[in-house]
Amino acid sequence: MNKKKIIQVLEKIAILMELKGENGFKVSAYRKAAQALELDSRSLAEIDDITSIKGIGKGTGSVITELLEKGTSSELEELQKEVPEGLVKLLKVQGLGGKKIAKLHAELGIDSAESLQDALQNGKVAELDGFGAKTVQKLIKELEAFGEKRERQPIWVMEKIVHMIEHILGTISEIESYSVAGSYRRTKETSKDLDFVVATENPEDVKKKLLEELPVNEVIAAGPTKVSVTLGYDEEIDVDFRLVKPESYTSTLHHFTGSKDHHIVLRKIAKDQGKKISEYGVEQSDGSITYFDSEASFYAHFNLPFFPPAVRENGQEFEKQSELDSLLTLEDMVSDLHMHSTWSDGAHSIREMVQAAIELNYTHMVITDHSQFLKVANGLTVERLKAQAEEIHAIRKEFPEIHLLHGTEMDILPDGTLDFPDDVLAELDFVIASIHSSFTQSQDKIMKRLETAMKNPYVHMIAHPTGRIIGEREGYNPDVPQLIEWAAKYGKILELNANPYRLDLATEYLIQAQERGVPIAINTDAHSVEQLSFMDVGVRYSQKAWLHKENVVNTWDLKRFLTYIQRK
Repeated sequence: MNKKKIIQVLEKIAILMELKGENGFKVSAYRKAAQALELDSRSLAEIDDITSIKGIGKGTGSVITELLEKGTSSELEELQKEVPEGLVKLLKVQGLGGKKIAKLHAELGIDSAESLQDALQNGKVAELDGFGAKTVQKLIKELEAFGEKRERQPIWVMEKIVHMIEHILGTISEIESYSVAGSYRRTKETSKDLDFVVATENPEDVKKKLLEELPVNEVIAAGPTKVSVTLGYDEEIDVDFRLVKPESYTSTLHHFTGSKDHHIVLRKIAKDQGKKISEYGVEQSDGSITYFDSEASFYAHFNLPFFPPAVRENGQEFEKQSELDSLLTLEDMVSDLHMHSTWSDGAHSIREMVQAAIELNYTHMVITDHSQFLKVANGLTVERLKAQAEEIHAIRKEFPEIHLLHGTEMDILPDGTLDFPDDVLAELDFVIASIHSSFTQSQDKIMKRLETAMKNPYVHMIAHPTGRIIGEREGYNPDVPQLIEWAAKYGKILELNANPYRLDLATEYLIQAQERGVPIAINTDAHSVEQLSFMDVGVRYSQKAWLHKENVVNTWDLKRFLTYIQRK
């Protein structure tokens, strides 16, 4: 339990209360408590009595205490039972908030997208106060899109399900090895379904326990070597489990990781050597089967280097074998240059973020809390930024084993100016510029905003350069090739934001940036110590663009990094 999770629970209780039609003052109390906790610059470990914070009353305080002691909230659990699940799902419909949904439920008995659709069509919604003809037409349009099932789910949706499944697989004693396979393992931005390969000598026992433990909506197949189920989530997900003997595990994992085109080339190489690849092993010319203890040994059997799953795509990877050694690995990363603390909207203190970075063996890091414009994220004013500098100076002395730099994630404002003046930026070690607002501006205005940041001598990096959220929003539509040209011209770093929601820049632009010699930083944009683990998906995604270690700023030693950012 960290501060961010408590804030999320308080906000969830508030919205569920609102959906239930509770007294507005009661709803407001939970929102005020969440805000009070957000604005407090201490982490949980630094707060002796959380209920003493102004804005946290007796009721909200008891919920927080329960969360701290048990990790759960009985208040939240009770509300989840009382509020129809369909109402919660309606929050995803553009134009509907808690109050409007509560009104629809109270006056028309609406409890799902289907019942809302009926009420819209028969004119009942238009009769309610606050729901005019334009609102009704907009809701009808939004519901049409809302009801469409996505063919492919974004990686951040799949990630949560993968972690849940991995937890269950880890508790089944009859399983010797397991791994996710398919497009998810290849770090594709979206996947149609999930594949898991499981090594076991007791497939019947494993099958039984899987069906008992998983949140199964439908059993599609349950044979001796394959279990196929549909799991129940906001959107249903199909999952296949391949149950194989331990000796076949590596070959089966490789087979179901794909891609099809990668396999076509590999099977031709095997055929030329008088061998035949199957999902269970490699058949030799004499009919014997060879098994493998790792994918590295599998490739070596064909006199090939190891191909990371992320690059197994169109078959052309076999023509780039000489570049495999220069691909990035997680072990190459010595820094993270974009993270947040409790000074803005992070869950942990600077000290806690530093300790976590030391555990990852980083040699240097940057604290980059939000700037003043982003009030929703408790952005720092100039005065608070100076106070933060004093704290960072003290923490540097406490942890000499890592070089802690002071930075900011500064907003590029809608009018094209920067959130801090140059004299403030000049005092910082590392300056990130990013766009968080006015996404609907014309491309010309967006590019003028970005050009302002690019030309500023104190700006070092542009963060999440397109603002996209995979599967949710396209971003603010910049002219990325032009942005890359500016980065090359003005010597700026472009970010690959490793948060699985973003993975921004996308692969095609990473390739272009590397071709132009633009340095790339892979950063987690972590808002908690747990999110520092996003670096792994960022590194794997970078392999899809064949980014070279030399071109990724996070692999540079401290001296080289400081020389680069201080050159102006």
